Amino acid sequence: MQSKEHWEQIYTTKSEKDVSWFQEHARQSIELIKRTGISKGSSIIDVGGGTSTLVDDLLVHGYQHVTVLDLSEAALEASRVRLAERALGVSWLTGDITMLELPRHAYDIWHDRAVFHFLTAREKREAYVNAVLRAVKPGGHVIVATFAEDGPEKCSGLSVMRYSADSLHAQFGTPFTLLQQEHEEHQTPFGTVQKFIYCLCRKESN
Repeated sequence: MQSKEHWEQIYTTKSEKDVSWFQEHARQSIELIKRTGISKGSSIIDVGGGTSTLVDDLLVHGYQHVTVLDLSEAALEASRVRLAERALGVSWLTGDITMLELPRHAYDIWHDRAVFHFLTAREKREAYVNAVLRAVKPGGHVIVATFAEDGPEKCSGLSVMRYSADSLHAQFGTPFTLLQQEHEEHQTPFGTVQKFIYCLCRKESN
């Protein structure tokens, strides 16, 4: 797993629009969240949310209990500044999801478009899945997006894992039912294309 210092360096030297993963709107993620049918009062966590605009879109759509977690405090501060007074209605957490202990059964939706494909060590992936098992309510939903099999081999100077829908679901195993998969061709601010795979799963037990 990359270090906290690496990401603090990224977010203190680049603006939120100067990174390859920037999206003006997180349309694919919002659509999948809507398809779960959760209420506006449900609890959502965006893991690796950093400077992502997903939190902006969630607030616009009326979701009331949003948590953003990231390794970089600089990234979270940039989002707080962007949201201004609206940031007061968001819970902000700084930490490494493979080491952080989140409250048990706290979230109806777990969303990640930024972390899992950076976990190149098996033990880190296992720690991540254990965190999901602990923090997501039974019957809750997990949305994880990673680079697709034909996506980039590196991002931000770091090696990444690439997945198909089946191989990504296999990382999470039988406690999770794969409900839907979606492909995305993300247009970066630099005019290139990054291919992603999104998996929507339901947590069945534990």
